[in-house]
Amino acid sequence: MKWEGLSPKQQQLVEEQLAVISRGTVDIIPEEELKKKLMKSVVTSEPLRVKLGLDPSAPDIHVGHTVVLHKLRQFQELGHEVQLIIGDFTGRIGDPTGKSETRKQLTEEDVKLNAETYQKQIFKILDDEKTRVYYNSEWLSPMTFADVINLGAKVTVARMLERDDFQKRYGNGLPISIHEFFYPLMQGMDSVALKTDIELGGTDQTFNLLMGRTLQKEYGVEAQIVVTLPLLEGLDGVQKMSKSLGNYIGIDEEPNEIYGKAMSVPDELMLKYYELATDLTNGELSELKQGLNDGNVHPRDAKMRLAATFVRMYHGTEAAEAAQQHFVTVFQQRALPEDIEEHVISAGEFENGKIRLIRLLTLLGFAVSNADARRSIQQGAVRLNEVKLEDPNVEVALQDGDVIQFGKRKFAKIKLG
Repeated sequence: MKWEGLSPKQQQLVEEQLAVISRGTVDIIPEEELKKKLMKSVVTSEPLRVKLGLDPSAPDIHVGHTVVLHKLRQFQELGHEVQLIIGDFTGRIGDPTGKSETRKQLTEEDVKLNAETYQKQIFKILDDEKTRVYYNSEWLSPMTFADVINLGAKVTVARMLERDDFQKRYGNGLPISIHEFFYPLMQGMDSVALKTDIELGGTDQTFNLLMGRTLQKEYGVEAQIVVTLPLLEGLDGVQKMSKSLGNYIGIDEEPNEIYGKAMSVPDELMLKYYELATDLTNGELSELKQGLNDGNVHPRDAKMRLAATFVRMYHGTEAAEAAQQHFVTVFQQRALPEDIEEHVISAGEFENGKIRLIRLLTLLGFAVSNADARRSIQQGAVRLNEVKLEDPNVEVALQDGDVIQFGKRKFAKIKLG
């Protein structure tokens, strides 16, 4: 790379920034242009504009969503400006990426409520003083029909059908609505309107991100760099983290729940979680990797640090220490927690002084159905006063103060009513 008159100190600064930006990324398109933008930024002391677009289609953020947010935070710590785009306009269409059918359009009220929740959670990671929040209705709503026709003329249908999901739907004879073609165009117009230097997204967003480069060139704006990040597997170690699959860690969940879920991250994914979804520095991450490789760090201890890190990031240091102590007390020392919630069970639920265990679990809300309760019992997930119960047909006689444990993290203290 030609340094074009940069001092040794400036060259080192560019190299350091590249090392941070490259961490955990899949592609930087094109990397040489990113170097040039960083060099210009270092020379002029002008921050780069780094964009992330979010369609608030669901109100809750899980650890998988935070991968791009942590990368944005790294850009902020390097002195750059984050452009956070709330897709209040595009969100009414819904991103068709990865979908086998047309998505249901959100109402304006849905988008508004979800956007408020998103921002509350996002600023647990981003520095709000270094973040500029935009709503893309600001520049998309005023577009005339002539503007839209002109925009549509910039890209061919053949180019749109290069997108994997559109290609599959077209090949399978499934409908594609015209308005879905406009989603990547509108996302690209966000980059045009804000003169974005760099746009981030998951690998499933590559087509949409590159559309920003295409449209910026068409509208006479310097083309943005595209940085893609991997999709994070969930707790099952196989599927992408998703609330619908139940393999997620929500950043707004209770500290003990976050800690307990993090302890179930598969060992082979632990370092990936550290790299993509925590605020550890590159130096700390390298030290951890070396410790695991040479045997100085036990994988269990590394995972406990990961769990505590997640809780500390979203609930603070005190909550992290308390969650770790709770885990050690309950799961390593096999003791019961001190603050178990009390549940009243009506006398009318008993017959001859006993109640079916399946019925008890559904009353407590631990199981969503009798089938769920039966399956959990058979899998050894249910204990009464620390004694495992494995017969789904068993009836139990309860007394005040008895403790039911369901799985690793759910407890109830019984009070007879």
